[in-house]
Amino acid sequence: MPAIRCGGLVKRYADVVAVAGLDLTVATGECFGLLGPNGAGKTTTIEILEGLTEPDAGDVELLGMRWGGGRAADRALRERLGIQLQETQLADKLTVAETVRLFRSFYTSSHTVDEVLGLVELEEKRAAWVGKLSGGQKQRLAVACALVSRPELLFLDEPTTGLDPQSRRQLWQVIGRFRAAGGTVLLTTHYMEEAERLCDRVAIMDHGKVIALGTPQQLIASLGAEHVVEFALADGAGHAPGPEELAALPGVRAVRPGPDRTALTVAAVHRAVPALLGLLERRGAELSMLATHHATLEDVFVSLTGRQLRDA
Repeated sequence: MPAIRCGGLVKRYADVVAVAGLDLTVATGECFGLLGPNGAGKTTTIEILEGLTEPDAGDVELLGMRWGGGRAADRALRERLGIQLQETQLADKLTVAETVRLFRSFYTSSHTVDEVLGLVELEEKRAAWVGKLSGGQKQRLAVACALVSRPELLFLDEPTTGLDPQSRRQLWQVIGRFRAAGGTVLLTTHYMEEAERLCDRVAIMDHGKVIALGTPQQLIASLGAEHVVEFALADGAGHAPGPEELAALPGVRAVRPGPDRTALTVAAVHRAVPALLGLLERRGAELSMLATHHATLEDVFVSLTGRQLRDA
């Protein structure tokens, strides 16, 4: 039985369609990522699944149960979920231990305070006020509050936004331990590395719909090549080659012109870059920027929509 199954989800806010007929299935034990720009519908989707927002249409099933089965049934389902919202406002003047103890009181079965602080490695901060914690520590405390009930399914809405790299990796370790114990995770994120590192499968969303679905490796492979070469030309220097000329270069699989740079998806960097430099030299064009990188989920989004994921 899937941990999450939903079909035909629709949610409108006045004239804006936030979720447009979304279908999704998440397997038990899977870490599933929702990826997309601001306004893609990720948070609205996750709030519908969490039972915080009523959909205008569609069905939702979590762990074999549905919302709206009555107060007792909804309470029983909520006991099996852990939820970390995009923004968690905790009381600054409570200590870390008092905050966890408060959240423990909401559930019939839970970890002890010591157990949950151990899960998120905040034992040394148990007596510290929440307001004195760093950003990474506050995020781990928010996840601790989501884990306190021993949930089977954990929702994380952009859990590492704004964190430094070290704090982000610490939170990844928390998620990894939860999964190793058999838990299921649904997370939203803006970070390509996070999705590629944590997620078994990823759904890329845009305008309330899933526009691509698969493992990170499958989605990147759909580009037809593993590398991207980006370049920009100096103003007024020679004649810029057209997309057809660039597409004819050896090893080039796709050309994506942009407002300030051109991106080439290439199968062989060692063949494509020298050929590109030779073409530019013949045109009398001068480079102002040249960079190469391994293809990422960001490149998948750009190839599908023509827009940058973070700027969309």
